[in-house]
Amino acid sequence: MYALARPFLFCLDAERAHDLALAAIETAYRTGAHALLATPPAQLPVEVFGLRFANPVGLAAGLDKNGAYVDALAALGFGFIEVGTTTPRPQAGNPKPRMFRLPEHEAVINRLGFNNGGVEALVRNVERARFNGVLGINIGKNKDTPNERATDDYLYCLERVYARASYVTVNISSPNTQGLRDLQEEDTLKRFIGTLREAQEKLGARHGARKPMLLKIAPDLSESELDGIAEVLRASGIDGVICTNTTIDRGAVAGHRYANEAGGLSGKPLFAKSTAVLRGMAQRLGPTIPLIGVGGILRGSDAAAKLDAGAALVQFYSGMVYRGPALIGECVEAIRGRRP
Repeated sequence: MYALARPFLFCLDAERAHDLALAAIETAYRTGAHALLATPPAQLPVEVFGLRFANPVGLAAGLDKNGAYVDALAALGFGFIEVGTTTPRPQAGNPKPRMFRLPEHEAVINRLGFNNGGVEALVRNVERARFNGVLGINIGKNKDTPNERATDDYLYCLERVYARASYVTVNISSPNTQGLRDLQEEDTLKRFIGTLREAQEKLGARHGARKPMLLKIAPDLSESELDGIAEVLRASGIDGVICTNTTIDRGAVAGHRYANEAGGLSGKPLFAKSTAVLRGMAQRLGPTIPLIGVGGILRGSDAAAKLDAGAALVQFYSGMVYRGPALIGECVEAIRGRRP
């Protein structure tokens, strides 16, 4: 069914199409017609971070920033859902237009800038959701919060979402909030993660349940930067790493009319770079810190390749734009096929 709708959606502005597609998925769910969008795959359970996933294929953060469509998206067959990025206060994000499709490359460039209704709105939405599977909540900082006070924003979001999240993702790798990626610098990251980990353990004791904390990293890091991040993460006891966010590199789409648009590039051109970072972090961290592979998954074989590179789970977002919900089952079956 998505193949029929895609030409119409691609005639619209990319952000308008995004909003319309989410509304359509929600309508299909509420009317019982979601089976027309996708046939949920047979379960392929896996346990990671001490959590049991119905299958290893998840929705990446960014599609549902406010957690308003959790039930509808879960009904498509995802093994887990990650919502956000959410920030302490609502913010409009960057000026429009701020999202661009590159169909020739099966890619998207976005500079949305953490546009969201704020963490209180997200919490209200996920409290209303009936979904009882694994729900990740991705947290960030407000655009006008200086980096020296960024920890306060993350601590506030962590405390607010903790009770409703299965796991929490700390996003310091979006290229669309000025200075955010500077938090990945080794000494800064050491202090930052140390503070959040301490809060995580206190919240676990208070709530009687320890929730895993994951860090989402950028694909544009040097080998020495990856070395430093890995050292910090091993010492901190972080529960997992998501590899990766979008890239600022335009080499794979040079010459395209949108190539010089500011923002993060996702989709097929991100696959090689994100998978290289994934493989490198798997080698650095070993089996003790599970990884989620994200970036450029447009085919089932791409999902299987992420697992071959060291991922325990995978996520996609741009794949929904180009392939629709059918990609979920295709990825699950490809992963099933690689198991002995």
